[in-house]
Amino acid sequence: MNNHAENIDDYIAGFPEHVQAILQQVRKTIQAAAPEATEAIKYAMPTFVLNGNLVHFAAFTNHIGFYPAPQGIESFKEELSVYKGGKGSVQFPITEPMPIDLITRIVKFRVEKNMQKKKR
Repeated sequence: MNNHAENIDDYIAGFPEHVQAILQQVRKTIQAAAPEATEAIKYAMPTFVLNGNLVHFAAFTNHIGFYPAPQGIESFKEELSVYKGGKGSVQFPITEPMPIDLITRIVKFRVEKNMQKKKR
């Protein structure tokens, strides 16, 4: 893993081409679902920020880690139950197509939650 990336382009460039393609697909999906979000590197991972951290993602040997915070996991736990994961994370196997529709819905959910946080 590229722990010294200064931006998401650098991060993605540190992986083999087939993994780069998957990371770009995930990145574009998040950008489309949260067009107002800004990109950053936090915790050595690509991060989208909108009124606080929105989602993180990262590449590992056998999976793409997706980190939409515990509420992002909890609200989609039925659909995410087919994947390995933890309280605030899910692992999408690199050998399978990324669940673009699911990622889109989770990101939009997180945008809504972060915007509600702003209004309070």
